[in-house]
Amino acid sequence: MRKFFLSAFVISQLLTWKLATAQNRQEHTLWGAWFHTQRFSKHWGGFFDIQMRSSDDVKYLRNTLLRPAVSYYFNNTQIVTAGYLYTGTHNETAAGKTFRPEHRIWQQFIQTHKIHKNIAVQHRFRLEQRFIGSLNTQEAYFSQRFRYFIRGIIPFKKDSTFNKGAFLALQNELFANVQNKDKVNGDVFDQNRAYAALGYRFSKRIDLEAGYLNQYANTVGSINTNNNVIQVALYTRFGN
Repeated sequence: MRKFFLSAFVISQLLTWKLATAQNRQEHTLWGAWFHTQRFSKHWGGFFDIQMRSSDDVKYLRNTLLRPAVSYYFNNTQIVTAGYLYTGTHNETAAGKTFRPEHRIWQQFIQTHKIHKNIAVQHRFRLEQRFIGSLNTQEAYFSQRFRYFIRGIIPFKKDSTFNKGAFLALQNELFANVQNKDKVNGDVFDQNRAYAALGYRFSKRIDLEAGYLNQYANTVGSINTNNNVIQVALYTRFGN
């Protein structure tokens, strides 16, 4: 099963690389993130993440994302969540500075399972309702987007339980426009994010990782964006 998961990830990376080597605009950015999960009781919990993303060549802060949510736990491996997100896109050009706000309402379902001893794999299915503000002559609009995310944690230790130590994180996320795609980029395919990182688990409650993320974004026009990202992420988990 470990070989199967690694093979699937490598295939997704190769597909992303094939798209990325077409005629695209290349970017190099830095992302930082904090993902926090809070368990209130057997069935209820909360979730929050904050992310900060730079512009190309890390010249300025382009995006800040704030995403709170409430979760219901059917059990420890199946979770449904609903939340809100606020973000905005800053751009600095020769013509001046711009800012475009975005509000989202989103719902998701997470299924987690083990594929080999202490190797955990998470599947996440998320639907987003996006309310994107106006920018200069571009009017505000509404769209919906579906996201499928798969992530695996592979510890370097061979213990049956993994509460401390180094690990390899592999993940991929595919984005698809499901409503008003003509307002976004005119296509069902929106973007893909493939990621590999090295991390360290300080305890069962805290992980820190850093790695490379390739974001291939389908933008308006014939030239898309291939964003090469260095990401640093902190994961915290508290509660019952």
